[in-house]
Amino acid sequence: MADDMDLDLVEISPNADPPVCKITDYQKFLYQQKKKQKELKSKQAKIVVKEIRFGPNTDEHDFNFKLNHAKKFLSDGAKVKAYVFFKGRSIVYKDQGEIMLLRFANELEELGKVEQMPKLEGKRMTMILTPNSTGKGKKKE
Repeated sequence: MADDMDLDLVEISPNADPPVCKITDYQKFLYQQKKKQKELKSKQAKIVVKEIRFGPNTDEHDFNFKLNHAKKFLSDGAKVKAYVFFKGRSIVYKDQGEIMLLRFANELEELGKVEQMPKLEGKRMTMILTPNSTGKGKKKE
């Protein structure tokens, strides 16, 4: 029948008993499957993580500048990974770094919540913030 219509016989589910086949244009069938896969992929939520770096002695103006960037990132629906990088002997200011990160989280509490409290990993003290509300067109998971 497929040869008479100049179409292809496509096996839809080979594991069924009896196997299910369909008479269709094979190229069109492949195109539609590819289109479905692309649509499913585009609907997936992509998690973006933005990083903001501080030094242990970051100035007030620089802190506010980076705070504004973090507000923009959180309102766009991205996670923010803030970290204090200690160079050389500045590791003795661990407490200053932790205070700065906690102050950063406190300033951003209306836009995001702390996912991971400040934690020292080698020469870095990191903290992760996630957005409270969903951003533009993002789905809550």
